[in-house]
Amino acid sequence: MSNSLEQLKAAGTVVVCDSGDFATIGKYKPQDATTNPSLILAASKKAEYAALIDNAIQYAKGKGGSVDEQVDNALDRLLVEFGKQILQIIPGKVSTEVDARLSFDTKASVDKALQIIELYKQEGIDKERILIKIASTWEGIKAAEILQRDHKINCNLTLMFSLPQAIAAAEADAFLISPFVGRILDWYKAAKKEEYTKETDPGVASVKSIFNYYKKFGYKTIVMGASFRNTGEITELAGCDYLTISPNLLEDLMNSSEAVPQKLDASQASSQNIERKSYISDEALFRFDFNEEQMAVEKLREGISKFNADAVTLKNILKEKLA
Repeated sequence: MSNSLEQLKAAGTVVVCDSGDFATIGKYKPQDATTNPSLILAASKKAEYAALIDNAIQYAKGKGGSVDEQVDNALDRLLVEFGKQILQIIPGKVSTEVDARLSFDTKASVDKALQIIELYKQEGIDKERILIKIASTWEGIKAAEILQRDHKINCNLTLMFSLPQAIAAAEADAFLISPFVGRILDWYKAAKKEEYTKETDPGVASVKSIFNYYKKFGYKTIVMGASFRNTGEITELAGCDYLTISPNLLEDLMNSSEAVPQKLDASQASSQNIERKSYISDEALFRFDFNEEQMAVEKLREGISKFNADAVTLKNILKEKLA
């Protein structure tokens, strides 16, 4: 019998590596890769990536400007340096994240995305191989809508914790969404003081509901489960469009021979009794429905803050080197 990772792929799920470490990405042969400030920060501390930081510093110095402007330019360049290296390993796309501090500013998010795409273009990398990663705030979803419609730039709406976010993302024609399975589980375990099996995992249930909603109503946006805490969460979502998985869990799946039957099936979604909603021109309704989900509100705030904090740490490293 093939290992659990191969079975997962055979169930129709595209496997994506959630890492900034090139060596681990190459080992598991994923289709795509995702990065974020936290992953880039962890990778940047390794000696083998020092040259990428040096390249980013030289680029920023060449651009000139104030220290803060140079730091911002160095960070953008560093993200692209990592993305460029990753794209030499994988056949598909890499997700590159817009600065989390721009999560509530549509125009600034669009402008930053265009800057990132231009940096990739300067390196000879077509925008078709890039996913611009933006937090699933109302403003972020609207930024994705503009990028998809006006610039034909594909987006990955991340930090997703609720069906209202997913519906708004699909209506914005986002290329892909990243609902965060493990962080939902974390919240419920802390709030309810309960333990959950893979069958009762609330993060898994959230992704299943989004998957079924999309398939029932014919949305093309890709559902990519993310932020896993254990392999059980992953195998319960076998058949999901994409799953982005950390290297340690990819290793566990590769070393397992446990059967991985398909759990999600688009053909079965059409028969489900699901209410259709729309937020495309109703910001107030989106905000109200999203606000009704305490978990989603808290985890979105926490996620933005954490990504921003790691980006600030990265910027301070770059600032020291610029000095």
